[in-house]
Amino acid sequence: MTARQPVLRVVELAHGVAGSACGRFFAGLGHDVLKCEPSDGEALRGQAPLNHEGTGLSFVALNADKSSVILDPGPDFTSGLTELLDSADVFLLDLVPAEADALGITTDWLRRSWPELVVVWITAFARDSDLANLPGDSLLAESFGGLTAMIGDPQRKPLSLGGEQIAYCAATTGFLGAMVAVMRRDQGNGGDVVDVVMSDVAAYADWKSDLGYYLTGEAPRRAGSKGGEWKMVRGTDGWVGAIFQQQHWKAMVELIGHPALRDPALADEYSRLQRAAEWWPIVDDWAKDKTAKEIYDRAQVLGLPFGWAPEMSDLTRSEQFISRGFLTDAPAAEAGRVPVVGSPAFSASLPWRSGAVPGLGERFAHPSDPASIRDRPSVTRTQPLDGVVVLDFGAITAGAAVTRLLADFGATVIKVEAADRPDTFRVWKMPAKPDEVATPGVPRQGSPYFPSNNVGKRAIAVNLTTEEGRSIIHELAAKSQVFVENFRVGVTAKLGIDEPTLRAINPALIYVSLSSQGQTGPESRNRSFGSTLDLLSGLASLTGYDPDRPTWSSSDVNYPDQLVSLMGAAFTVYCLAMQIEGAYLDISQRESVTWTLASQIADFLVNGHDSEITGNRRPGRTPHDVYRTEGADSWVAISCSTGEERRALAAVVHPDALLPADEGWWFTHEDEVDDIITRWTSTKSRDDAVQELRSAGVPAVPVNTAADRLRMPGLVERRVRLPGEGAPVKGFPMSFLEYHVPLHRHAPVLGEDTVDVLTEVLGRSQKEVEHLLGDGVAYSPPGGTAPGTTAAFSGLKPVGSI
Repeated sequence: MTARQPVLRVVELAHGVAGSACGRFFAGLGHDVLKCEPSDGEALRGQAPLNHEGTGLSFVALNADKSSVILDPGPDFTSGLTELLDSADVFLLDLVPAEADALGITTDWLRRSWPELVVVWITAFARDSDLANLPGDSLLAESFGGLTAMIGDPQRKPLSLGGEQIAYCAATTGFLGAMVAVMRRDQGNGGDVVDVVMSDVAAYADWKSDLGYYLTGEAPRRAGSKGGEWKMVRGTDGWVGAIFQQQHWKAMVELIGHPALRDPALADEYSRLQRAAEWWPIVDDWAKDKTAKEIYDRAQVLGLPFGWAPEMSDLTRSEQFISRGFLTDAPAAEAGRVPVVGSPAFSASLPWRSGAVPGLGERFAHPSDPASIRDRPSVTRTQPLDGVVVLDFGAITAGAAVTRLLADFGATVIKVEAADRPDTFRVWKMPAKPDEVATPGVPRQGSPYFPSNNVGKRAIAVNLTTEEGRSIIHELAAKSQVFVENFRVGVTAKLGIDEPTLRAINPALIYVSLSSQGQTGPESRNRSFGSTLDLLSGLASLTGYDPDRPTWSSSDVNYPDQLVSLMGAAFTVYCLAMQIEGAYLDISQRESVTWTLASQIADFLVNGHDSEITGNRRPGRTPHDVYRTEGADSWVAISCSTGEERRALAAVVHPDALLPADEGWWFTHEDEVDDIITRWTSTKSRDDAVQELRSAGVPAVPVNTAADRLRMPGLVERRVRLPGEGAPVKGFPMSFLEYHVPLHRHAPVLGEDTVDVLTEVLGRSQKEVEHLLGDGVAYSPPGGTAPGTTAAFSGLKPVGSI
């Protein structure tokens, strides 16, 4: 649809997963990424697991298609970096302030020297905090941000998610922030500094816990996966998540086929929860002689959103992945020399590269583009997405959070619902207070979960089962630049809003689908929830305590939804920034999460190492875990990656036992080390333990909860949580130095703007509107806004005027 996109020059000074993964987005999309390394190479090059040539598989996954530039600290560093930045569009770094200061890199220097440069700075903790110089470790960031407290079983220690999940979320956030800043630069506002704080991103991902604390007065804790409404059950060869909602109970009874489940009392959700100990063993017994995949397939036939927990070996054989070309089948991928996975966002408009990894100091020739992005005429706008109109059919989190981010940056987002089937978050079940009796079957209206993903939007209610209702949406599609949906595959075609239909109406429309497994493939029409995707993606097979029992993030977190919403927003804004019209973004929620596990998949292909659950332990770092302190469910997280840090830890907790130990001993005696640390931490309060460890130079943070977050003013100052009274509202995952994202705290009621859209946007007369409302084609709430009382749609532009 568009001419070849201009090429951005990205200079990357990053040695962690977050910074490298952010640069991978640019390299995969065809931009010129120059990775700066010391002459002995960055650490990820030699970090296990390795391919047969001795290159770290994480390095391969994150640094393909980049060029390597040797840039050693020393007297020539500044001049060398200056030469690179003179021609750069984006500077990406993940250095802690002490490292940056030692190299002479400051925000003031960057802004003064290159006022048009977009800087993305990723750190684990806020750069002006006393934790600023702690390393970019996912366990530390997830613990301090509060996410770790929500993962795992109630009676066991908190868990970090498998892999480096918050590092990948931060990378995606950085990519999104970079493209917002590039848009602002091209609109004549100059460059900017995008601050991405990994612990803030963890808090952003755990936004539902803030609401749980507000509603009950108790900080939510990890719910586990062994009972309650959902449960993990064991098949002959693995685990399956038995996941369902009230409307699925009849299908559940049919699947299991046991007469006891036909008890009419179990049809009531509350009674079923109270009698869980009676009927779950029946499900366990039914599953024990069937394979996990067989249980999953049978459940999906009946419309049950079950998920099974494949390991890395299973993922390499996934017919769904293979049919979509998500897995790279080239011999170089099987040898671990190129990435084993493709793009996290499939689109013919966005070709993705999975090529060679540079040798140290190897610079690849990159095609020059005569039409530089900076040659475009600037267009002054108040907000970067001002004038962009988004038709929003997103619901719950995966879709609605994408469009919430677009609204944050100035887009006019029109949320479309049906009067009889609103966004489920409007009536979401809320946790009961300790002295209340929970009534799961009776959702309360006006759920406070809805605003976090919907503030700043306009809402219309239209009946798409009518020809007139579809006509309204088609007319709006003709005036929009972006369309977002996260329906189950096949629903949009039934409603007449599928991509081919809307493409015929508006060829320039950017159509974004965020389905469970993508629009194509043998499993594309399967049903899922966030916990289903924890399992299907392979993430659960790396998360847990016991070697053979996977753990999900639970419905209280639904981690896949949080990552996917960032992915969807980032690729949508990328298309807008690069002026790629007519793109169809087919984003598989499963593939987005599996994309973060590329090195683990490669480790199986190259070395035969399958999924391994190691708790909070990670290669190359020890100790790396959480340790109990005084008080109920109170923990401290510790991560040591250097001998100096381990010696500092030894001097604090047990100098006689640990100081004489050599480096190798720490890695071969991890259980003994953990026992020694626990004996020390268990005699301390959490805050005292953290203070002593940090004073000695040991990377340590408290494992915070939603209650702790409420006492952290920095989260409000950085607007991770929006300021204001009442129920907490999720804020922003990043901040900008020059751009102040406007605050919206109003979330529309169902159909609040229906009349305005019909009259002001589509030009319907008052009589026509009354006819549409009276016939049930459209809905407006009683006492709703009168025509012409808002200026919500003044930004609507003709098609193609992005």
